[in-house]
Amino acid sequence: MKKMNVESFNLDHTKVKAPYVRLVGVTEGVNGDKVYKYDIRFKQPNKEYMEMAGLHSIEHLMAENIRNHMDNVLDISPMGCQTGFYLSIINNDSYDEVLVTLEKTLQDVLEASVVPACNEVQCGWAANHSLEGAKEIAKEMLAKKDEWREVF
Repeated sequence: MKKMNVESFNLDHTKVKAPYVRLVGVTEGVNGDKVYKYDIRFKQPNKEYMEMAGLHSIEHLMAENIRNHMDNVLDISPMGCQTGFYLSIINNDSYDEVLVTLEKTLQDVLEASVVPACNEVQCGWAANHSLEGAKEIAKEMLAKKDEWREVF
């Protein structure tokens, strides 16, 4: 197959074994800052996916709470295929710290009583949330944390 510009388009999705946390790449800026991008795969590609309301809520919960555990988070964004998230951090190459931070953040999801910014002022689709769905996704991911290092 022709090499694509998007890293994940070059990944053979039939060979990976979710859940996993994979360093996708490192980009160095003109001033020497380094951005580390991770593929955090919750569901097996082309076999499973996160229901949209739960995915939307876990996105809000993780985006808000991950920054309580790691100072250098740039972004955590859901994949359009609904199987995972991309995490971008700056100037931190500790894979182990990413795993610990993800575990703490997912524990925060399990302990949450509300979805942050779940209203029409702060969210573009406020009616489409499920705290219980988010908790179920987090619970499933945490149950397999011993597998996060195994991509293939």
